[in-house]
Amino acid sequence: MKSRSSHSRAGAAPQLVGCSSFKLRQLSRRVSQEYDAVLADSDLKTSQYSLLSKILKRGPIRPGQLAAEMEMDASTLTRNLQPLVARGWAKVGPGEDGRSRTVSVTAAGREKRAEARRAWKRAQLAFNARLGAALVGRLHEALDECLALMGDSAEPGE
Repeated sequence: MKSRSSHSRAGAAPQLVGCSSFKLRQLSRRVSQEYDAVLADSDLKTSQYSLLSKILKRGPIRPGQLAAEMEMDASTLTRNLQPLVARGWAKVGPGEDGRSRTVSVTAAGREKRAEARRAWKRAQLAFNARLGAALVGRLHEALDECLALMGDSAEPGE
């Protein structure tokens, strides 16, 4: 794969070409397509697997807190949660008071997540083999560094 950055002279900073957002979205789509293909037999998409895993780990959890931890807005959470609830893998129930709700994983959801985890592991191993452990390690380090630098400094609408 060609690099879209170039160096004008030895040791100089690379000249950046292209839109970082587009490049990240493009990579994310390609990775998701590969993981989704492996997860297809479990009837889950990668996004649904991630959501089911987070609910299992943190549930029962308030939808607002779940959305914040998944770094998605409430409408996206609702849209992604609906298929899990419809298939009986997650449920929305009463919260601590009459106005609040909680999301939790059902017994069927626990089984589905265990099944999907095996598929996810195959997808992860295939990804690691395709890119190589060294590149995947550098990718994780770069992504973690970017996430830390981005932090919570940006306010909505900025």
